[in-house]
Amino acid sequence: METALFYVFGTIAAAAAVAVVAARKVFYSAVSLIVCLAALAALYLLLEAPFIAAVQMIVYAGAIMVLFLFVIMLLDPFSAPILVDKRRYLAALGTALGAMGLVVVVPLVGLYDPGQIPHSAGGPARGALGTTATIGYSIFTDYLLPFEATSALILVAIIGAVVLAQRRPQA
Repeated sequence: METALFYVFGTIAAAAAVAVVAARKVFYSAVSLIVCLAALAALYLLLEAPFIAAVQMIVYAGAIMVLFLFVIMLLDPFSAPILVDKRRYLAALGTALGAMGLVVVVPLVGLYDPGQIPHSAGGPARGALGTTATIGYSIFTDYLLPFEATSALILVAIIGAVVLAQRRPQA
């Protein structure tokens, strides 16, 4: 029974992931991504990882996707004048920002080595894998740099969405 459910949710996740890429409208891509994230949460439950499944649903399928849908609706991608005006400079701007991001991130990734970070004596036992205490301890010790880099990338994405959403006064 578990194997059959695994294949069902795996097929749903794969089909939804293909729909994210294949959808012609960005709103339908976002909805397909929500379905994919929910199927992944079900797979985590089948793999006996309820904490990861709950985080998947609460953080990703809930909070992040609500933010994505809000930004999509705020940008109003369905109106033609906005699309024509933004196409002129977005390609060059995206290339420049991507290059700047690579210049900043690549050296940081090269310097990162989790084996060099000392573990404090007060941390949870290494044998207790998958517990909330172990995950929290690991995030803030072994994986602090990637955790902070992810938060910086999310902040940059939010600032970019706000800049793109600003309406220019009509001359």
